[in-house]
Amino acid sequence: MPDWLYSDTVKEHFTTPRNVLLEDESVFAANARGQTGNIKCGDQMLMLLKIDNDVITDVRWKTYGCASAIASTSMLSEMIKGMRIEDAYKIRPEDLVAQLGGLPAFKIHCSVLGDKALRAAIDDYLAQTGRTGTLKEAAVEICHCLGITDKDIENAFQSGARTWESLQQATKIGTVCGKCKDQALELLHGLEHIYG
Repeated sequence: MPDWLYSDTVKEHFTTPRNVLLEDESVFAANARGQTGNIKCGDQMLMLLKIDNDVITDVRWKTYGCASAIASTSMLSEMIKGMRIEDAYKIRPEDLVAQLGGLPAFKIHCSVLGDKALRAAIDDYLAQTGRTGTLKEAAVEICHCLGITDKDIENAFQSGARTWESLQQATKIGTVCGKCKDQALELLHGLEHIYG
């Protein structure tokens, strides 16, 4: 039998996930809801939050995903309890990966489901309280030569870019030095899991 590829923390959160929405818990009184992912790819995430005075007091989640998605969302659910929404909004996949003691490189994209669903739930809460757009997701620069961000790549993906060539046509990414290609392709792969 091959060795377990994950840290003990990942194994613990996968085998005993925290704050999972149980079938008989249909009365969980969430006031914020976020959903992301694409069931066609096998990854989908629902995040339900109880927020009081902009503080997350409780959380439940449900996912159709792999061990990495389950473990990272379990860890996320523990991290955000008692956290102010503006701080929770800033949590990134790399924060979860660090808390978990690492993930295999080919599984990093699985950790984005939880933080995206969390931000969607917070956005939902802000919309309900008349503060739409108050918190904005920060962009990460992928192509330093041309200043192309992960948001630019996500927008291109949503407009149909699925390959390196179509991404270059949409954004001009990688047309100067090309050092961003691997990171951009990894992001495209992750977006495929999120949006299909």
